[in-house]
Amino acid sequence: MKSFITWLYSVALAIGGPGLFVIAFLDSSFVSLPQINDILVVLMVAQHKTWMPYYAAMATLGSVAGCYVIYYLADKGGEAFLRRRLRAGRIERALALYRRYGLLALMVPALLPPPAPFKLFVLMAGVANVRPLPFVVAIAAARGARYLALGVLAIRYGDVALELMRTRGAEVALWLAGLLAATGLAWWALTRRRT
Repeated sequence: MKSFITWLYSVALAIGGPGLFVIAFLDSSFVSLPQINDILVVLMVAQHKTWMPYYAAMATLGSVAGCYVIYYLADKGGEAFLRRRLRAGRIERALALYRRYGLLALMVPALLPPPAPFKLFVLMAGVANVRPLPFVVAIAAARGARYLALGVLAIRYGDVALELMRTRGAEVALWLAGLLAATGLAWWALTRRRT
């Protein structure tokens, strides 16, 4: 498996944006490739800074497409799959998160680095019957923010950004997730007050 990942990594680096799309699609759907996409975004942006929006967009689009495959399958029969794999209490807690926080329950894990159980939340979105358009917008916003933040780090710090990802990547992701959660809660409170 390690040789396959090394090969995939080198091919993605060689073909650029489409490689990012493929890696993000695979990572967000059926194959787990933790942090490879993040590292590829940083490496490619460090080499070609003016292409940062393109690389962030390709990684985001690939992630959205991969997540949509999982979401679609979960919407068509994922509850039975989840009930076989997980305890009923965990499923009910995750569904309660969707009922209470809506799409924030999906966006916060989308920002976090591995080993955050992101695919579980994507599956739960399908089981919870989240509508397709809000699902796609939520994933695109969260993953787009994540890859843009990585791109900005790569532009600002160059190769040092890779070391920053290794040493403080989780901390940066938690700050981004907290900021997104606070913004979402403030928006929810404002809209609730108006109604």
